[in-house]
Amino acid sequence: MVQYQWSPSYPQPQYGYPAPQQQQPQQQQMVPPQVTIPSGRPPAGAFREESYIENILRLNRGKVGTFHFSFEHATEAGTNVKAVTGMVEAAGRDHVILSEQRTGKRFLFPMIYFDYAEFNEELNYFPQRP
Repeated sequence: MVQYQWSPSYPQPQYGYPAPQQQQPQQQQMVPPQVTIPSGRPPAGAFREESYIENILRLNRGKVGTFHFSFEHATEAGTNVKAVTGMVEAAGRDHVILSEQRTGKRFLFPMIYFDYAEFNEELNYFPQRP
Protein backbone atom coordinates (compact mmCIF):
# COMPACT_ATOMS: atom_id res chain seq x y z
CA MET A 1 0.00 0.00 0.00
CA VAL A 2 1.37 3.37 -0.96
CA GLN A 3 0.77 6.27 1.37
CA TYR A 4 0.65 9.78 -0.01
CA GLN A 5 1.58 12.76 2.05
CA TRP A 6 1.33 16.49 1.30
CA SER A 7 4.69 18.16 1.03
CA PRO A 8 5.03 21.96 1.05
CA SER A 9 8.01 21.77 -1.34
CA TYR A 10 6.06 19.88 -4.01
CA PRO A 11 4.31 22.16 -6.52
CA GLN A 12 0.53 21.93 -6.21
CA PRO A 13 -1.52 21.61 -9.42
CA GLN A 14 -3.25 24.75 -10.67
CA TYR A 15 -6.85 24.41 -11.82
CA GLY A 16 -8.50 26.98 -14.10
CA TYR A 17 -6.68 30.12 -15.17
CA PRO A 18 -4.01 31.40 -12.82
CA ALA A 19 -4.43 34.94 -11.54
CA PRO A 20 -1.86 37.37 -12.96
CA GLN A 21 1.03 37.89 -10.59
CA GLN A 22 3.53 40.65 -10.36
CA GLN A 23 7.11 39.66 -10.93
CA GLN A 24 8.83 39.76 -7.56
CA PRO A 25 11.91 37.91 -6.48
CA GLN A 26 10.86 34.91 -4.44
CA GLN A 27 12.59 33.94 -1.28
CA GLN A 28 13.07 30.25 -0.78
CA GLN A 29 11.75 29.06 2.55
CA MET A 30 13.44 26.22 4.33
CA VAL A 31 10.93 23.86 5.90
CA PRO A 32 12.39 21.37 8.35
CA PRO A 33 11.34 17.77 7.74
CA GLN A 34 8.88 16.22 10.16
CA VAL A 35 10.53 13.59 12.29
CA THR A 36 8.74 10.99 14.36
CA ILE A 37 10.79 9.43 17.10
CA PRO A 38 9.47 6.00 18.17
CA SER A 39 8.90 5.80 21.90
CA GLY A 40 8.56 2.02 22.10
CA ARG A 41 4.86 2.17 22.97
CA PRO A 42 1.82 3.00 20.91
CA PRO A 43 0.26 6.45 21.28
CA ALA A 44 -2.64 6.79 23.71
CA GLY A 45 -5.87 5.48 22.24
CA ALA A 46 -4.09 3.54 19.49
CA PHE A 47 -4.51 0.07 21.08
CA ARG A 48 -5.29 -2.55 18.50
CA GLU A 49 -6.32 -6.05 19.42
CA GLU A 50 -3.87 -8.59 18.02
CA SER A 51 -5.68 -11.84 18.76
CA TYR A 52 -3.40 -14.17 16.87
CA ILE A 53 -2.79 -17.59 18.41
CA GLU A 54 0.88 -16.94 19.15
CA ASN A 55 -0.02 -13.73 21.03
CA ILE A 56 -2.68 -15.54 23.08
CA LEU A 57 -0.20 -18.30 23.91
CA ARG A 58 2.36 -15.69 25.03
CA LEU A 59 -0.25 -14.08 27.29
CA ASN A 60 -0.68 -17.46 28.98
CA ARG A 61 2.97 -18.47 29.40
CA GLY A 62 3.45 -20.81 32.34
CA LYS A 63 -0.15 -22.10 32.41
CA VAL A 64 -0.55 -25.86 32.09
CA GLY A 65 -2.57 -27.10 29.15
CA THR A 66 -2.83 -29.92 26.66
CA PHE A 67 -1.68 -28.92 23.18
CA HIS A 68 -2.81 -30.94 20.17
CA PHE A 69 -0.87 -31.18 16.93
CA SER A 70 -1.42 -33.20 13.76
CA PHE A 71 1.02 -33.95 10.98
CA GLU A 72 -0.09 -34.62 7.43
CA HIS A 73 3.10 -36.39 6.35
CA ALA A 74 3.87 -38.83 9.17
CA THR A 75 6.63 -41.35 8.45
CA GLU A 76 5.02 -44.17 10.45
CA ALA A 77 1.36 -45.20 10.55
CA GLY A 78 -0.46 -43.88 13.62
CA THR A 79 2.12 -41.20 14.38
CA ASN A 80 0.37 -38.28 12.71
CA VAL A 81 -0.99 -36.78 15.97
CA LYS A 82 0.74 -35.61 19.14
CA ALA A 83 -0.68 -34.23 22.37
CA VAL A 84 1.65 -32.56 24.86
CA THR A 85 0.56 -31.72 28.39
CA GLY A 86 2.74 -28.95 29.64
CA MET A 87 3.22 -25.22 29.49
CA VAL A 88 4.14 -22.64 26.91
CA GLU A 89 7.68 -21.37 27.33
CA ALA A 90 7.66 -19.15 24.24
CA ALA A 91 5.63 -18.54 21.12
CA GLY A 92 6.56 -16.81 17.91
CA ARG A 93 4.84 -16.02 14.66
CA ASP A 94 5.37 -19.53 13.27
CA HIS A 95 6.34 -21.70 16.24
CA VAL A 96 5.68 -22.58 19.87
CA ILE A 97 8.08 -23.99 22.48
CA LEU A 98 6.42 -26.28 25.02
CA SER A 99 7.78 -27.86 28.17
CA GLU A 100 6.16 -31.22 28.89
CA GLN A 101 5.01 -31.40 32.51
CA ARG A 102 5.52 -35.13 33.06
CA THR A 103 9.01 -35.56 31.57
CA GLY A 104 10.45 -32.04 31.47
CA LYS A 105 11.10 -32.56 27.75
CA ARG A 106 10.97 -29.48 25.55
CA PHE A 107 9.32 -29.38 22.15
CA LEU A 108 9.56 -26.90 19.30
CA PHE A 109 6.49 -27.19 17.08
CA PRO A 110 5.79 -25.21 13.90
CA MET A 111 2.40 -23.51 14.31
CA ILE A 112 1.17 -25.03 11.02
CA TYR A 113 0.73 -28.31 12.93
CA PHE A 114 -1.14 -26.75 15.88
CA ASP A 115 -4.79 -27.84 16.14
CA TYR A 116 -6.02 -26.59 19.50
CA ALA A 117 -5.23 -26.34 23.22
CA GLU A 118 -7.17 -27.24 26.36
CA PHE A 119 -6.72 -25.49 29.71
CA ASN A 120 -8.28 -26.24 33.10
CA GLU A 121 -8.13 -22.61 34.20
CA GLU A 122 -9.21 -19.23 32.91
CA LEU A 123 -7.05 -17.80 30.13
CA ASN A 124 -5.61 -14.32 29.85
CA TYR A 125 -6.91 -12.52 26.78
CA PHE A 126 -6.90 -9.05 25.31
CA PRO A 127 -9.23 -6.44 26.85
CA GLN A 128 -12.62 -6.54 25.18
CA ARG A 129 -14.41 -3.39 24.13
CA PRO A 130 -18.15 -3.20 24.80
